[in-house]
Amino acid sequence: MKNKKILLLVALLSISQLFAQTAKQDALVLYHNGKYREAVQVCEDEIKENPNRVESYVVMCWALVKNKQYAEAEERAVEGLAVSPYDLRLIEILGEAKYYLGKNSGAMEQFQRYVASAPESGSRVGVAYYYMGEIFIRQARYQHADIALSSAVKKEPLLDTWWTRLGYAREMAKNYLEAMNAYDEALRLNSSSVDASRGRERVSTKLQ
Repeated sequence: MKNKKILLLVALLSISQLFAQTAKQDALVLYHNGKYREAVQVCEDEIKENPNRVESYVVMCWALVKNKQYAEAEERAVEGLAVSPYDLRLIEILGEAKYYLGKNSGAMEQFQRYVASAPESGSRVGVAYYYMGEIFIRQARYQHADIALSSAVKKEPLLDTWWTRLGYAREMAKNYLEAMNAYDEALRLNSSSVDASRGRERVSTKLQ
């Protein structure tokens, strides 16, 4: 009889864990399907059940940023980091939230933390370098922006918008030949890019 009770308890625990995993997957599926508000609500419910569920904080913050709820994303990322201080996903998304809130120094700090700790193959390393480059452009530190954006396109070489921004940083730093090369690569990837075409035209006049 005692063994049967133990087996029943184990079975109930397994079912409970299965339901928990399903709920987590549902939030992620909602996020990937662009249903950001619904994903946030599922994550909220999960956190109420278990305040230490880091995965729920991560998916929630991703969804909040996608839904342009940057202040909420910042707040929940900080809460998540209180649970798991070294979670790289939360560090990176906190940087994004701060970036969109115009908190350049705070965003830069998070992105630097991320790239310093993430493996070279980390899925968001290129993104972090891209945002660092954009922050440097905001600060008119164009040589620094060149370095950061060069690192970004090295990680993600097929994004024409990143090459365009690299071209702009180089143009503003008066590195016109290198700017031309970046604009040309952007146009090779996307021949209809208006920003890259205009940038190339501006640089062409400087090189004449």
